[in-house]
Amino acid sequence: MGAVVPLRENRSEPASIQHLVDLTSAGMQAVNEVILSKAGSNVELIPEIARHLISSGGKRLRPMLTLATAEMYGYRGEGHVALAASVEFMHTATLLHDDVVDESDMRRGKLAARKLWGNQASVLVGDYLLGQAFKMMVDVGSLEALDILASASAVIAEGEVMQLGAAQDITTTEERYMQVIEAKTAALFAAAAEVGPVLAGADAEAKRAARAYGMALGLAFQLVDDALDYGGTASDLGKDIGDDLREGKITLPVILAIRRGKPEDLAFWKRCLEERVVEEADLEKAIALMHDTEALADTVTRARGFGEEAKAALETLPAGPHRDALAEAVDFCISRVS
Repeated sequence: MGAVVPLRENRSEPASIQHLVDLTSAGMQAVNEVILSKAGSNVELIPEIARHLISSGGKRLRPMLTLATAEMYGYRGEGHVALAASVEFMHTATLLHDDVVDESDMRRGKLAARKLWGNQASVLVGDYLLGQAFKMMVDVGSLEALDILASASAVIAEGEVMQLGAAQDITTTEERYMQVIEAKTAALFAAAAEVGPVLAGADAEAKRAARAYGMALGLAFQLVDDALDYGGTASDLGKDIGDDLREGKITLPVILAIRRGKPEDLAFWKRCLEERVVEEADLEKAIALMHDTEALADTVTRARGFGEEAKAALETLPAGPHRDALAEAVDFCISRVS
């Protein structure tokens, strides 16, 4: 599809989440064991599909947020492990469903489950994982945590439907798109961070701050992904660069490029995104138009802004290694592109 113009010429090594990984390593080992156990079934296809995606990588940032925010408030039980596993199952189910809706071929550098087992099996296994997630939430016994995660599940589904309505519609506004990603992506980050202090019995201010942190981090994370799809690498994304263009996805860089671009460029965007006719050199042209209109640069700037919001929310949380690691997680998300 032509040469891809990188977002930056001399990419420095990205910031690391190793501190967060180290702090939550014991809990994450338990989470991984729970995930493998709960992904099991007498129906052979269910563990086969679930483990295909679960074992294919991913940083598991969302469950680490649950562990870290619980531990920073002194939680010593095992409920945060079950909730963290629930969060990861919710995320995995969303990926299975997303790939069907988006007709994606790749996920985390491997063939998407739908390409190997079909759309029906992918959707149904996603439903199974959601069911297992809710069973674990009930077993923990916190109605407040259950309410937060159940509400997030409904919001995520709403976000998917909103995205479906905006798909291939080049008149989609920036405001509408931000509503989509707040629901589709950031809601689970927010819930994952909030249930930690809930389980630890923290006060209302702590819960609000943790939720605000997760929400802003999720928005930053998604906007960075949006930019990377037009100027990153496959290793950054875990999928092919330019998939958003090929799938007709309307993302913030596209919205900004269309709004700021020349009238004669509108036909190009309409053909690629609404008519889904993408030719060999179109990705290179799309990237060039985004650079001309500073759409990519402004998307990254907005991601940085949400990153600063996430760090500001952390200031009311207890000082210490967990708070430091959560701040580093923000830097990691942004550094993938900046």
